[in-house]
Amino acid sequence: MQPTVVIVGRPNVGKSTLFNRLVGRREALVDDSPGVTRDRREGDGALGDLAFRIVDTAGLEEVFDDSLPARMRRQTEQALDEADVVFMVFDARAGITPLDEQFATWLRSRGANVYLVANKCEGRAGDSGVLESYALGLGDPIAISAEHGEGIHLLFDPIAAVALAPDENWPDDDTAESAEEDDKLLRLAIVGRPNVGKSTLINALVGQDRLLTGPEAGITRDAIAVEWMFGRQRIALVDTAGMRRKARIDEKLEKMSVGNSLNAIQYAHVVALVLDSGQMLERQDLAIARHVIDEGRAFVIVVNKWDMITDHTAALGMLRDRMQVSLPQGNGTPILTLSATSGRGLDKLMPAVLLAHQDWNRRVSTSDLNAWLNDSIERHPPPLAANKRPIRLRYATQPKARPPTVVLFGNRPEDLPTSYLRYLENSFRDRFQLSGTPIRVLTRKGNNPYHNKK
Repeated sequence: MQPTVVIVGRPNVGKSTLFNRLVGRREALVDDSPGVTRDRREGDGALGDLAFRIVDTAGLEEVFDDSLPARMRRQTEQALDEADVVFMVFDARAGITPLDEQFATWLRSRGANVYLVANKCEGRAGDSGVLESYALGLGDPIAISAEHGEGIHLLFDPIAAVALAPDENWPDDDTAESAEEDDKLLRLAIVGRPNVGKSTLINALVGQDRLLTGPEAGITRDAIAVEWMFGRQRIALVDTAGMRRKARIDEKLEKMSVGNSLNAIQYAHVVALVLDSGQMLERQDLAIARHVIDEGRAFVIVVNKWDMITDHTAALGMLRDRMQVSLPQGNGTPILTLSATSGRGLDKLMPAVLLAHQDWNRRVSTSDLNAWLNDSIERHPPPLAANKRPIRLRYATQPKARPPTVVLFGNRPEDLPTSYLRYLENSFRDRFQLSGTPIRVLTRKGNNPYHNKK
């Protein structure tokens, strides 16, 4: 097993910047305002040939009630329980604060394997803070600048001290198998408006309080990936910040959070749009759904808090009618009703997700594709072009999957109306029993075999 390294410290000392530096990319949100990180974030870190699991945590605060800061602290405590190495980060330019002293005492009492990391030491700005830190009783501080990458190599020895030799950790015989397992990772993004129960849903799936939840809207600020096994399938559950309408977003941090959510959709295999049963498929829900379909992601709709609805049949009928009118491009999208809090209906979600992923990867043979095209044209021939001449579709191919993409060749494909392309899309979906995936129907003008012939 790879060693687990946990980064802790008071708010705004550069923990997320150090996390990003160790994973080698900008995964965690970074901003000058304190308290940006709330949930703990995990990633694969590396220093030279040393690989390890790295955990970013929320800023430690001296709070022990049921408030949001207290719940954030409990998340940090859970991370410390799994830690092999703890890096306590402090701001060397600001010096040692009373809060740093309190948490140094607390970490010593836990018996954790703690190393003191003095951040923001570029130039000589942090020299006085480095000297002050000896009073914390955590040994020699490691002076770094996470933002500029200075001194990062000094973190190698503390991690290597608890790591097994590389040949013991990762046998050569398992290299191909590990690479194959990585390819099988399914990324499932959980998206929706604020406070619809996205984090609660992920906690219910994994069976533990992995993510912060509560009555406050907008608790999740960053896209957090939680790896989980469903049967033999590795799943990366990606929790995202609630997305509001652009007109209502005026804070820089929220704009960054929404940007991360959009990136999570872009890199997901399957996207679950979570709706509140009391406010189903509102304007912002439709905007998110259209974005998911435009990105070509496999797609399921999850109606949460279903136990709050009294007339289930009427509510579901209203939702389907709303989709028919306002989201026709989402025809065939599976709709799952559940309660993340009680667990009712939760067992239906992952089978629907796996089926949507399977359909998203579906390829149809050319012979079956052209048989479908001929049958579809016989049932409903293309309308005449603007000059009253017929449009002839000669053949079809599928150049790619993820999502399934069909290209039609004909004499005047540019004259095909959108309604007819939608008919072909729905016909293709019905013929090959595809659900939960967008379908692309594109057109190309076929070559005229008599062109340039005398």
